[in-house]
Amino acid sequence: MRKLLSVGITVSLIMMLLMGCGTGAGEPAASPAASPAGNEQAGESIGEEVTLRLAHNLNEQHTVHLALAEFGRLIEEKSQGNMKVDIYPNAQLGSEEQVLEQLQAGGVAMTKVSAAALTPYDDGYNAFTLPYVFADENHFFTSMESDAVKELYQSTHDKGFVGLTYYTSGARSFYTVNKPILHPDDLRGVKIRVMGFQSQTDMMQALGGTPVGMPYGDVYTSLQSGIIDGAESNETALTNGKHGEVSKHFSYDEHTMIPDILVVSARVWDSLTDAQKAIIEAAAVESTEFHKPLWDAAIAEAVTEATEEMGVTFHEVDKGPFRDAVASMLDEYGAQYPEVKSLLDSFKALE
Repeated sequence: MRKLLSVGITVSLIMMLLMGCGTGAGEPAASPAASPAGNEQAGESIGEEVTLRLAHNLNEQHTVHLALAEFGRLIEEKSQGNMKVDIYPNAQLGSEEQVLEQLQAGGVAMTKVSAAALTPYDDGYNAFTLPYVFADENHFFTSMESDAVKELYQSTHDKGFVGLTYYTSGARSFYTVNKPILHPDDLRGVKIRVMGFQSQTDMMQALGGTPVGMPYGDVYTSLQSGIIDGAESNETALTNGKHGEVSKHFSYDEHTMIPDILVVSARVWDSLTDAQKAIIEAAAVESTEFHKPLWDAAIAEAVTEATEEMGVTFHEVDKGPFRDAVASMLDEYGAQYPEVKSLLDSFKALE
């Protein structure tokens, strides 16, 4: 049975999290201001008052946005109001790639990006795009909280940013219009939309399917028109993207677990005091823990809605044949990228 949490958890948590987000788009990423009256002691121990701009491309209902709102709340609380985070959701300041560029220049303090988007900046991030790197969810959590990943976070400082923490985006599985994918043989001649990076194309070819790269926004009409036979993502794609209106089979092969990464501008980071850095690091870790049950609740709601309102059937899958079909990919990518091999070896030791 999949993990099902009460819808009420999400409702109550969202009500607790309804906080105002900043709007000063013309402000610098980290803007100092006079310490508030009565907070001189906090100002002396922490540093000058600072407001940090955090931009991302998700809506205010997304579980990651809620976690980022909690991250901001924790920073303000831990700094006794000396530090604030202004959040700009819904791609207000640009796409994921555009915001990352602004962040490198110091125009934005922080953003959330998919680990896959960081592969051009450090080869090690390719490890997260490979199939069956993690044995299960607990292995994923243990690996993401390891020293090896913390070292990876620091590896991009000279590229203009460093990592702070991660947020789960679940396991990605196949969902299809007409038939379930219960074995790699079921993918023969099947056109599956994949994300636009090489490992996903290699994975589909290894499994015997036909990879089709296209923007996520084109998936619904492509499923509807027969341009593709299916796609791969987590369960929320069925409901948030309405793909369950067309795709009636979701097969739990759970081939990848690609996290989101919260990153901070190196310029902004280097301008902060040690006390401010410590507050941000603690708040980041706590926001990750805060996010985990939110994500479980969102998945439970998506499964219920897709089953009861869209008529989607969820299928359990023997993952063994899928793992076997793509096993050589890990060796190949490890041989090509020493950073990937090092991470994969460290993850394996934690299994």
